[in-house]
Amino acid sequence: MQNVVPEVNNADDPVGGWQGVPTEMTGVAALLKRAGYTTRAVGKWDVGMATAAHHHPRARGFDSWTGYWHHANDYWSHAEGPRCDGKAIRDLWHYNATFDGPMAWEANAPTCSQANQTAAPPAAPCVFEEKLLADTVVGLVENHDAANASSPPLFLYWAMHLVHMPLQIPDAYLDRFPAREYPTEHHRFMLAMVSYMDDEVGRVVDALARNHGMLNDTVITFHADNGGEILGAGLCGGNNWPLTGGKFSNFEGGIRVNAFVSGGAIPAARRGITLSHLGTVWDWYATYAQGIGGVDPADARAEAAGLPPIDSVNHWPYLMGLNATAPRDEIIIGDTTAINPNADGRTRVGGVLRADGWKLLLGPPDKLYTVGQYVQTGPNWPNATSHLVPLLHPKTCGRKAKRGCLFNVFDDPTERLNRAEGEEALFAEMLARVDAVQKSAEVYSPIRGKPDPKACEVAEEKYGGYWGPFYD
Repeated sequence: MQNVVPEVNNADDPVGGWQGVPTEMTGVAALLKRAGYTTRAVGKWDVGMATAAHHHPRARGFDSWTGYWHHANDYWSHAEGPRCDGKAIRDLWHYNATFDGPMAWEANAPTCSQANQTAAPPAAPCVFEEKLLADTVVGLVENHDAANASSPPLFLYWAMHLVHMPLQIPDAYLDRFPAREYPTEHHRFMLAMVSYMDDEVGRVVDALARNHGMLNDTVITFHADNGGEILGAGLCGGNNWPLTGGKFSNFEGGIRVNAFVSGGAIPAARRGITLSHLGTVWDWYATYAQGIGGVDPADARAEAAGLPPIDSVNHWPYLMGLNATAPRDEIIIGDTTAINPNADGRTRVGGVLRADGWKLLLGPPDKLYTVGQYVQTGPNWPNATSHLVPLLHPKTCGRKAKRGCLFNVFDDPTERLNRAEGEEALFAEMLARVDAVQKSAEVYSPIRGKPDPKACEVAEEKYGGYWGPFYD
């Protein structure tokens, strides 16, 4: 549950004393390689950078990767920070069978920025980072040997930068949303960024169709990682109306997200339907490994290291209509004791959501049992009169029904009808479930560590001002 930066290090814990995925945990790409897949990654990594041997995409089973290590970077300068004595470090990396290092050749001219998208000659034109990443995805699809029936199948993981801070976009897209028609610049930017994302997804789908009909044998999964960010009185441009809260909150606006499955490999009878059941982004691990790749998702290596059991279920038979029973009956909701979203802390069980729609939230004791962002925005937010600061509106979700938080999010997705006092027996039952999980081996809570000065030293001295692995 910790969202720390990838230059942290706790040398006392070689398994979990870093940002991201524990060193002894197996990734889905490694499992699909066992099934004979070619594995590619493009875009945001953000699950570890410290070591080449354990945290690099190569160590996680990917044959190639083009992207960046951190939560985000600047779409024009590729800079992330400032973090090294006030200096911003560039973050853009490429790895394949013949190269592994910073993509310095893709650096825009120093004058390129959101305010200046045309470099002065003889510099190359300013390139928006998402175009660079999408071009890479299209190239991987176009160069896949789809005409050869004996060539390996392709697993492609594309973690788009969009739509994520900072609010940046090519001027041509911003011009599609005239300022006079929108109440704030943040609103305009978010809409333009979503529009750009839509077009890039379309480019990739078209490429799949063009390359010997790859689309006919492809499963496309689209899944957002969190709700829109509404912090800072609308400065982020997100909006989750009519849901409550947003990114960094365990109310529905933060964790109930957009997802769909498409592609020609989906039987015609299953296309266009809506399924109402519980699913999580981490369920794609078992779904792709076992359901699509035919590989057992069990992780003996992680088990041997004492890591918690895998919490991932295979949805493939249910999605395809082969099994009428949804495979997941509850979602354990996580939280952190850290006050700052990018700080280290201890992992807490923040609640449970059951298949019948009942959802109990419990704030961490360290935060006085509060859950952040108990606010609704509005259908057109941010707007010219937006003064709402979600961080100033936490809700107490405690251990007593009188101050507890119990909702049925199927009947009341906006979480405005608190049922804790009227359903005290159910509240006690679900609280007991939260306590049981908190005490079990399922909760993984290492100390991730503090930023290691060596990360900055290596970035400047070894990689020429780019982030990269820093610990041997």
